[in-house]
Amino acid sequence: MTERKPPGVSFESWVERQIREATERGDFSSLAGFGKPLPDDTAPYDELWWVKDKLHREGVSVLPRTLALRKEAEDAREAVGSAATEARVRSILTAVNEKIEAAIRRPPPGPPLGLKPFDVEAVVREWRARRAEAHPPTGPDRP
Repeated sequence: MTERKPPGVSFESWVERQIREATERGDFSSLAGFGKPLPDDTAPYDELWWVKDKLHREGVSVLPRTLALRKEAEDAREAVGSAATEARVRSILTAVNEKIEAAIRRPPPGPPLGLKPFDVEAVVREWRARRAEAHPPTGPDRP
């Protein structure tokens, strides 16, 4: 419980003493932002900053579902490029294709989807070709 300010002591020195004692006890060293820079304060004030911050921390998308699915399809295409195995390529494409097919069957509100499911076999062929170019086979008759 916070102690009351003693009579005859200025508020400034009383508060400074409490801060100094709390610092010595280490009360501030376990705070969430300890050691991190302060956020940029040059941006114009936004009344909903706390809502946006909460959505960002919770990982909630503020995009309409169709746009979020388009973004997910782009991310899947990039993930396929860095996938290590053919099985991983197929699992990435299958997962996003299921979502695209569901959105085609029952279009969500918002902008049109404008996507069609990936042709898994064609993408796997492209993945194999890129992989063969990046890692050409070496053998006794190869330089």
